[in-house]
Amino acid sequence: MPSCYEVATLAWTDNVRLHEEESHWTSRRSAAAPVFYRFAAPGELWLVLGDREFMSSQASTTAPDPRRWQALAVLGIAYLMVVLDVSIVNVALPSIQRSLHFSSSSLEWIVSAYALTFGGFLLLGGRAGDLLGRRRVFMAGLVLFSLFSLLSGLAGSPAMLIATRALQGAAGAVLSPSVFSIVSVTFEEGSERNKALGVLGAIAGSGAAIGLLLGGVLTEFVGWEWIFFVNVPIGLGVLLVVPRVVRESRAPELARHFDVAGAVTVTGGLILLVYALTRAPTVGWTSAETIASFAGFVVLFAAAIVIEQRSSSPLVDLRIFRRRTLAAANVIGLLLGTILFGMFFLLSLYQQDVLGFSPLRTGVGNLAIALSVIAASAISQGLVTRVGVKPVLMSGLALLGGGLGYFTQLPVNGSYFWDLFPGFLLIGVGLGFAFVPVSIAALSGVTSREAGLASGLITTSQQIGGGIGLAILTTVSTTRTNNLLASGVARPTALTDGFTLAFWVGVGFAVIALAAAFVALKREDLTPQAEPVESPREETDDEQVAA
Repeated sequence: MPSCYEVATLAWTDNVRLHEEESHWTSRRSAAAPVFYRFAAPGELWLVLGDREFMSSQASTTAPDPRRWQALAVLGIAYLMVVLDVSIVNVALPSIQRSLHFSSSSLEWIVSAYALTFGGFLLLGGRAGDLLGRRRVFMAGLVLFSLFSLLSGLAGSPAMLIATRALQGAAGAVLSPSVFSIVSVTFEEGSERNKALGVLGAIAGSGAAIGLLLGGVLTEFVGWEWIFFVNVPIGLGVLLVVPRVVRESRAPELARHFDVAGAVTVTGGLILLVYALTRAPTVGWTSAETIASFAGFVVLFAAAIVIEQRSSSPLVDLRIFRRRTLAAANVIGLLLGTILFGMFFLLSLYQQDVLGFSPLRTGVGNLAIALSVIAASAISQGLVTRVGVKPVLMSGLALLGGGLGYFTQLPVNGSYFWDLFPGFLLIGVGLGFAFVPVSIAALSGVTSREAGLASGLITTSQQIGGGIGLAILTTVSTTRTNNLLASGVARPTALTDGFTLAFWVGVGFAVIALAAAFVALKREDLTPQAEPVESPREETDDEQVAA
């Protein structure tokens, strides 16, 4: 067996630079007999010598992928399509109800069916990319998302639309984490990856506001069906370009087994959790349906932990949570979700139900948030490179708390420029300064074999947080409003008081997130470092570190 130095010399002949004084190699059995080597991702080199396969985390290509920025543009368009679909439907709900004769009780399932499967399948979608190929899974998700968008627009009954929305959510869960995992293995950790994540952060933060505007325009001028049809040409266009600019990558050492039991319990548990959070504001937090759903989640979650600890190739390797930075980023991401989803929902209701704005005017007004998010994201990625994640993230969370605090003073007869616009700017800049650094922290130091898992985790955290926040803020607002209506208070006043109380709860979430960032994040943990070497979960005598 050749030494590390001999292997390094062999690799050097193909324009691969190795830090010979820091060479680290891990091996695993391979059925291949010839000697060859290849890159699984930037900075990761695999060589097969006889019956062994070696990986060096200290390898790096001489030049980055020349098409990486074109790839980011294509991935960003697809990601925007998924993000928009969360909010674009909201303003079209009255039109859909009239057209397809939805009952008031079933109308919510146009949104809930999508949220249910999207939140439930995110982790599975992220890990599938690691196992099967990230570009392949991304393209499969894109095809399915476009197909189910087409079928949603063609739906002729409530049952068909709800079913296609559920399938559309599952496809989005396959597509979305693949975007982040491809970016994490395409861009080297540091300034370039920060810029790429800045673009995705701008999309994530502004997508809800853009979705409200686009939904209002399409619904008012061409019909509600086009909030779904618009995805089809975009999806097909992206699909044609992806093979030309996005390289395939996977985690080859994970391809030996597929954790079926883990996939069933994790996905099933997440679906039950999202279902419980979605239904609780409607049927009550103490109803049998809600309690049974939460209980089912707890049982499946406990079973998943036991299964993942024993699995030789787990869907979710629980050791990843030992990384304080990653774990903290997911907690903060969950709290960001609680703020974002509920905030946009309540602001939309205030503008339409209290101020009497049309859906289109509401969407145009929310452009202030979208534009400020985009500008702030461009600034924040540069600041993260210079001063680190922690100060930028804490500034963003403080601005979010300030914006929510501003909305606690909303009057019944408010105006856009005095009562909404200043808060929109605070919220927009806060989101830009929060989403970008939390994404960078969630993917900091992640190896290529963990890229899909880490991407799925942060996306799932934000989605579950959104479900929690929407359920809590809606319950607080509705309870307060109903109590005031029962005491004879006028409806606009009751609605406004309910909204402002819910915004105070949102301020509380922002304070908790700020405290979590202050306590859990350490600035030195976020300095770009070489990829760590991971030892195999179970080593045999033939699977020892080569020296």
